[in-house]
Amino acid sequence: MFQKTRLVSLLICDALLICISVYLSYLLRFDFSIRPYFLNTLPYVMISSSIFLVASFYNFKIYKRVWQYASVGDIIAIIKGVVTGTTIFFVFHQLNNYYYSHVVVPRSIYPLTIMISFLLVGSSRFIWRLFRDNYIKMQPYHRRALIVGAGEAGIMVVRELKHNRQSEMYPVAFIDDDPSKWHKEIMGIPVFGGRNDIVNVVKQYKIVDVIVALPTATRSVISEIVNISKNTGCQIKIVPRVNDLINGKITINMIREVEVEDLLGRDPIQVDMEEITGYLTDQVVLISGAGGSIGSEITRQVAATNPRNLVILDHSENNIYDIEIELRSKYPDLNLTPVIADVKNRNRIEQVIRQARPRVIFHAAAHKHVPLMEANPLEAVQNNVIGTKNLAENAHQYGVKKFVLISTDKAVNPTSVMGATKRIAEMIVQDLDKRSDTLFSAVRFGNVLGSRGSVIPLFKKQILAGGPVTVTHPEMVRYFMTIPEAVQLVIQAGAIARGGETFILDMGNPVKIADLAKDLVRLSGLEPEKDIKIVYTGIRPGEKLFEEILSHEEGASATKHDRIYIGVPIEINEDKLAASIELLRHAKTGHEVRVNLSLLVPNYRWVKEGAQQDQKEARELMNASLEMVATLELQRNQGEGK
Repeated sequence: MFQKTRLVSLLICDALLICISVYLSYLLRFDFSIRPYFLNTLPYVMISSSIFLVASFYNFKIYKRVWQYASVGDIIAIIKGVVTGTTIFFVFHQLNNYYYSHVVVPRSIYPLTIMISFLLVGSSRFIWRLFRDNYIKMQPYHRRALIVGAGEAGIMVVRELKHNRQSEMYPVAFIDDDPSKWHKEIMGIPVFGGRNDIVNVVKQYKIVDVIVALPTATRSVISEIVNISKNTGCQIKIVPRVNDLINGKITINMIREVEVEDLLGRDPIQVDMEEITGYLTDQVVLISGAGGSIGSEITRQVAATNPRNLVILDHSENNIYDIEIELRSKYPDLNLTPVIADVKNRNRIEQVIRQARPRVIFHAAAHKHVPLMEANPLEAVQNNVIGTKNLAENAHQYGVKKFVLISTDKAVNPTSVMGATKRIAEMIVQDLDKRSDTLFSAVRFGNVLGSRGSVIPLFKKQILAGGPVTVTHPEMVRYFMTIPEAVQLVIQAGAIARGGETFILDMGNPVKIADLAKDLVRLSGLEPEKDIKIVYTGIRPGEKLFEEILSHEEGASATKHDRIYIGVPIEINEDKLAASIELLRHAKTGHEVRVNLSLLVPNYRWVKEGAQQDQKEARELMNASLEMVATLELQRNQGEGK
């Protein structure tokens, strides 16, 4: 109803303005003394002109424009409407005179009508905009906002905050690093200085919200500004990146909260899409753990490359259901095969690979939570070690072209069962690669922001609940990546894999977990220790203070991608690996698992509970492992002798 009322009001208003324009044109033409004949024909000219010009305005969609955001494009639209409408009236009048009446309209009236109509109609729009800009003032319920960035995005933010009745913020100051804008006003808002003046401006003008309006800035610039702003106690918000500003307009809903990703300060990854699509497009791709945090993102990015068939495998039907619904909605033409299967079930995995015949496999299925796996070591072995062995050996048997294992930095000098089992998973694919036509490789990275069970969602819940925020140790440090950028690098690594590599993703600089918790508190507009307490709970079983991405033996050599490095493979004793895995497969206790893990992963550091009492058991396990290795070597030598 409002839209119809608005349209009718504008049509009537413009018709009146055009009539006034025609009248003024006649006054100017006849030196403010219109002759009786022309005065009698004036209603005909007024009505005809208003009909044709209003119709022309409607055709150029002038009535669909939001005039509080009026720009040069709107002026051009009005010019087109006026000229087109007047031209049509001129043609109509000439034809009407030829066939019917003989009304004389001085030719000078037409250009005069064009000029005056443009001035009156255009002025009516801009007068309304000026009224909105200058007479809509801050209300008591408004929070004072500082806009960082006095460019086009910042100006759009100011307009939106001023004109949107739902806005609880009102702009009072600009900050911009361009000195030519300092001490000037833009849309009535003063520009006070650069980013180093943020703290002073916040104090001086009692700012409550800081809005970063720099959609084209690099992440390092955004990170620096956010780091300056987070110490002001203000709530920090940010406008979308430039790719999101498709329609050239910012709305209140687009202005989002600052996320932890904005603090990382890394620029977006540049992925070689031609290389990626070259090995995935029109291929059968299988993803294990496809419903998990990493696996589901791999499915999204692989689906975009138009594979021949995308096989998504997970043991959780709910996870598969969710990702299947999402993919079928976004890619209706995608050939998608959902599979409910457990990688621990070798026969089922063999059946799936035999039927699907994938060319590429991304193995993301794994148990990843360190404390949980410390409490459930037998399950960690079955899933992370035996599950990887099942999938990898079937990939070898059925001629898969590429097999990419998703590993973790916790596999380096592991102190946890989870880390040690993932290290053995890496060893399995490296060992298989030496005797297989399948190109096996592993991709190792650290924590991903927003994944299930990560600290970020936990901290946010604790802050919403009023605290305290629990951190294990004040010096605990971790590497972080966002899920999409981690997966982009995983897929890129798969493209450049030649077999046997352990790819290490560049995680940037490590971040203190305690600092991360404090940043999240500040980004919520609260003060750490004052509003939200930080409580240190102690390091959990299997955790270590610092994560590493390379062991001393591996070293690193750069690849052609500047965010991916290759760890030099460590020599693996095939028989010892096979024997240790068999011992792990048949382990009955957590202690038995840990002893066997330490036999195969010498740099696995673990606390040997009851070490004095269990020395005999450890020696027995060591002897059993050595006997099995000797047996396997003998069998292999006999086979070679034949």
